[in-house]
Amino acid sequence: MKERVKNFFKSIKPVEWTMWAVSTVIIVASFFVFKNTQYHYLVGSLIGVSALVFTSKGNPIGQGLIIVFGVFYGIISFSFKYYGEMITYLGMSVPIAVFALVSWLKNPFAGNKSEVKVNTLSKKEWAIFSVAVVAVTAVFFFILRALGTNNLIVSTISVATSFAAAYLTARRNRFYAIGYMLNDIVLIVLWSLASTSDITYLPMTICFSAFFMLDLYGFVNWSRMTKRQRAAAERASADERPIISDKKPETAEMTENSDKKTDGVTSSEL
Repeated sequence: MKERVKNFFKSIKPVEWTMWAVSTVIIVASFFVFKNTQYHYLVGSLIGVSALVFTSKGNPIGQGLIIVFGVFYGIISFSFKYYGEMITYLGMSVPIAVFALVSWLKNPFAGNKSEVKVNTLSKKEWAIFSVAVVAVTAVFFFILRALGTNNLIVSTISVATSFAAAYLTARRNRFYAIGYMLNDIVLIVLWSLASTSDITYLPMTICFSAFFMLDLYGFVNWSRMTKRQRAAAERASADERPIISDKKPETAEMTENSDKKTDGVTSSEL
C-alpha cells in the first residue's frame, strides 16, 4: 500500500505540482481577499483545479473529481441564476463525466490504469459531433430563454463549449482540452459580468483563469501522449510481424533431393 502511494505521488511531475500549487494559492488568496464567505465556492474551485491536473495526465481520477466539481459548480451557478450553467453541468457535463470515467477505466494504455488510451476520431464522427454541438446549442438556447437566464447569449455559448469539451473527453480525444479552453474563456467573461453586481463572484473569474492555464497544459501533454502511444503501437506491431526467410523449408529440400536421385537412377539404367 505504501509503495502504491509513493508511486502515485512520484507520477506527478514537478511542473504539475507547481501549476497545482500556484493555482491553489491564487484561488485561496482571492477568496479571502474579497471576503467571500461562501466556502463551497472555495472547495469547488480547489476540487476543479485538482481534477484538471489529473485529467491533463490522462488519469481517470480526474474524471471522478470532475463529477464532484460539477455538483459544486451547479450549486454556485444556481445562486446567481445562471441556469444554463446549472443545467449544463448537472444535466449534461456530470452524466457525460460518469460515462467518461467508465470509458477511461475500460481503456487503459498498455495495462496502465493511470493513463488512458488516446483515441482518434474518424471524419464521420467529427461530422456527427459538429451536428450534435449545433443541435444541443439550439435546444438549450430556447430552454435558457424560457427560464430567464442572465446573460443569455454568453450562457448559450458556454453550453456549446461545455458539450464539445465533455464529448471529446468521453471519447478520449486530445482536443477535449481545446474545448475546455474555449469554455474557460466564456466562463471568465460570464463570471466577470456577475462580479460587476457582486464582487464575491470575482474568485470564480480567477478560478477559471487558472483552469485555462491547466487546460493549455493538458492539450500539450495529451499531444505528447498521442505521439508516444502511437510510436509504442507501431513498435508492437513491428514486433508481431512474421519473419520471412529466403531459405526453403526442410521438407521441400528433401523432396527436391529425392527427385534428383530418382532422375539419376533412371538415367543410368537407360
